[in-house]
Amino acid sequence: MERHIVHADMDTFFVSVERLVNSKLKDRPVLIGGGSDRGVVASCSYEARKFGVHSAMPMKLALRLCPEAVVVRGDHELYSKYSNLVTGIIQEQAPVVEKASIDEHYIDMTGMDRFFGCWKYAGELRARIIRETGLPISFGLSSSKTVSKIATGEAKPCGQRQVLSGSEKGFLAPLSIRKIPMIGAKTYAQLRNMGIARCGTLQQMEMGTLYRVLGENGISIWRKANGMDASPVVPLREQKSMSKETTFHTDTIDIQQLRKTLAGMVDALAFDLRQEGKLAGCLTLKIRYSNFDTHTQQLRLGYTSSDKVLLETTMSLFKKLYSRRMLIRLIGIRFSHLIHGSRQADLFADTLEEIELTSAMDRIRNRYGSRSVMRAVCL
Repeated sequence: MERHIVHADMDTFFVSVERLVNSKLKDRPVLIGGGSDRGVVASCSYEARKFGVHSAMPMKLALRLCPEAVVVRGDHELYSKYSNLVTGIIQEQAPVVEKASIDEHYIDMTGMDRFFGCWKYAGELRARIIRETGLPISFGLSSSKTVSKIATGEAKPCGQRQVLSGSEKGFLAPLSIRKIPMIGAKTYAQLRNMGIARCGTLQQMEMGTLYRVLGENGISIWRKANGMDASPVVPLREQKSMSKETTFHTDTIDIQQLRKTLAGMVDALAFDLRQEGKLAGCLTLKIRYSNFDTHTQQLRLGYTSSDKVLLETTMSLFKKLYSRRMLIRLIGIRFSHLIHGSRQADLFADTLEEIELTSAMDRIRNRYGSRSVMRAVCL
């Protein structure tokens, strides 16, 4: 059966939500993110992009390029509310939905062409989202997730694009290799050094050549450049929380040991959050004393996966909760109120230096194991 996969993406989602609640931002260059000199741009409007501004750029540089821009701190709880509203509308009308991030979805409409016509149905779904939420949205329709995602990019802003089965290679051929998902700055530089700028050039190359240069990643890139992607749309169950607990072999009152244990758990959980593309909006600390009395305390926080923010919050809760000075049998941490969010969402709270440090540590962990590198406080 021929597959029909839709990729739907909200256009400049954070900015669009802010414009819904503040109409004065319409048609103005808008930057979402930290307002300090060390802050980073989490999202920006199309008006700001004309000046060369982009996500993950230092806010100081963005304002130098576009001094007329309006800086908005950002409200991830509000963005999550609108994201869930869009997801609810899609789930009402689509059989299989995968929420890829806070502002994008994959929809498998395979088989629906017998009754509705997938192109018409997807267009009507898009129109309903715009009508009921006031948010702009673009979508691409093709036989695979990769081609649909690229088609969405070509349809923006606020448009729709269909790539018919059998025309995938022709659609991709003239496009820059930057359009292929999973090609980052390093891979792009390697391919450009080989004289490859367009997907059409990749299509004409031998798969083995790319394998020798890029390994397994090269094979995946070659397949995507040729429109080959059989990966399914997978509806994921929403994970409500993640937690870790440690029961000590001997009940303890050693404050240094307790703090190191907490730091290690936060470090591991924060890494898991980022790996799963999620942010936590609530942190709970649990202490069980030697007499089995158990006490918990929780705190709502701005949605984040930042080690620094989560560790500082944990230590603050520990200082408030551990007041009895009794021997402790068990200690635990739980992150809850989880939402989907890319790493860029952390830019609301983090400095550029903290983001780069965290990213570097995560790359090392992904390659050599989750315990290969950690902050000194966890040792």
